[in-house]
Amino acid sequence: MIQRFSPTGTILRMHIETIATITPPDFAWQQEALCAQTGADFFFPEPGSSVREAKRICGMCPIRSACLEYALDNDERFGVWGGLSEKERLALRRTSR
Repeated sequence: MIQRFSPTGTILRMHIETIATITPPDFAWQQEALCAQTGADFFFPEPGSSVREAKRICGMCPIRSACLEYALDNDERFGVWGGLSEKERLALRRTSR
């Protein structure tokens, strides 16, 4: 016989309440990004390729800091985000610990 540790329906109610309180992430900043207007090829180059052009575009982007913050918060491991390459973001994470 299995004993219940909570009143009937408690777990389901907790699950539904949790889902109701989760707010979806705000990705509106991405629509303003210059990279959204140029295409992903610059920002996700083949291994060993230059990221110079991606960094140049990022340098002119008005939401560069939001992009970098997103990449760091979400542990983006590939591509150029907020003007930094994978290696640069990894180094930044290590120094901010």
